[in-house]
Amino acid sequence: MFSIIQAAGWPIWPLVACSILALALVIERFTSLKTPKVAPPKLLDEAITVSRNAVPSPSVVSQLEENSLLGEVLASGFRALNTNPHISEDDLRSTLEGAGRQAAHKLERYLAALATIASAAPLLGLLGTVIGMIEIFGSQAGGAGGVSNAAGGNPAQLAQGISMALYNTAFGLMVAIPALIFWRYFRARVDGYLLTMELSAERFVRHLNTLRK
Repeated sequence: MFSIIQAAGWPIWPLVACSILALALVIERFTSLKTPKVAPPKLLDEAITVSRNAVPSPSVVSQLEENSLLGEVLASGFRALNTNPHISEDDLRSTLEGAGRQAAHKLERYLAALATIASAAPLLGLLGTVIGMIEIFGSQAGGAGGVSNAAGGNPAQLAQGISMALYNTAFGLMVAIPALIFWRYFRARVDGYLLTMELSAERFVRHLNTLRK
């Protein structure tokens, strides 16, 4: 592997950095976008059950908030009622929408960086290809008027330029394709979570309206 990197020349090092960063982002997103950390299936029903007759205590609300991102959204509704028991329905909805936007921002964290890597990696590979072609033409020009020119240029520099061009092109695609696949996967996963949280918040607002004094 190291011999390939050496043959590809210095233009491949930005691609190596992109590959390491993309791998770190993929691992981080897989860890952060687990269902128990975002929207546990039974959390909404449990929150409605514990507040069947009244708003739960602040300690219970804090536990709910620490449970998951959906728990943060639901806890914001409880806190709004604790702060102002006569809060209007519109203000209550606005509170949950604000918490939902914050949760959405956390869900979408690093996705833009992953998309940027997927877009930039082929361009970096193309840059390496262009530099490799320059090496090829340089080797041809260097042999002009001499013995090397009669032999078709400097063979070592010619081979180095071709390998640099091909290795960078291939490595750029090897970085870009998985990054694009994982970005689309995480994007679909986030959209699904956002829909779940939106539907849960709508149901929770209707429940909180029954608790308003």
